[in-house]
Amino acid sequence: MIIGKRIRLRAVEKEDLPLFVQWLNDPEIIAGLMMYTPLSVADENRWFEKIQDHIPEERPLAIEILQEGSWRLAGNSEFHEISLSNHSAEIGIFIGDKSIWDLGYGTETMQLLLKHGFESLNLHRIFLRVYETNLRAIHVYEKVGFIHEGRLRQARYKNGKYMDELFMGILRSEWEAKRLLEE
Repeated sequence: MIIGKRIRLRAVEKEDLPLFVQWLNDPEIIAGLMMYTPLSVADENRWFEKIQDHIPEERPLAIEILQEGSWRLAGNSEFHEISLSNHSAEIGIFIGDKSIWDLGYGTETMQLLLKHGFESLNLHRIFLRVYETNLRAIHVYEKVGFIHEGRLRQARYKNGKYMDELFMGILRSEWEAKRLLEE
């Protein structure tokens, strides 16, 4: 388990799937995700079986928050496209529990994931993709140190319109410098 101040990251369990299905069928939650169609319980079960074949470093992590002395599922995150030769990986996250949006849990999760990626997985670069319209996520990514690296113009079509896809990244040296400033 990876433990922070108010959150912990743990392996995804089959018992988490019904809540994931509920969240991933909420239009407001998936507006910022690269999902286009409704998700069934059977779809999520197939996904769960498939991820068991991933290398451990690329298996999704459940995000849990500490509230009133107990842990509660709040979302999920993962590293994928890990390149051992380049020491880089793509990262993804979603907070499905809308009642905790804008309370800093996404920021704390990203900080914990960056620490894990750079210190435990020995990554040199972590990157992500985000829709230009996902302002909440972009704010979090900038806050933890991600730099805008590029833009694919009108690369994604969702909800009847084209939107730009932004690429953001952070290098280990940038993350270390930011941590020193914050201490």
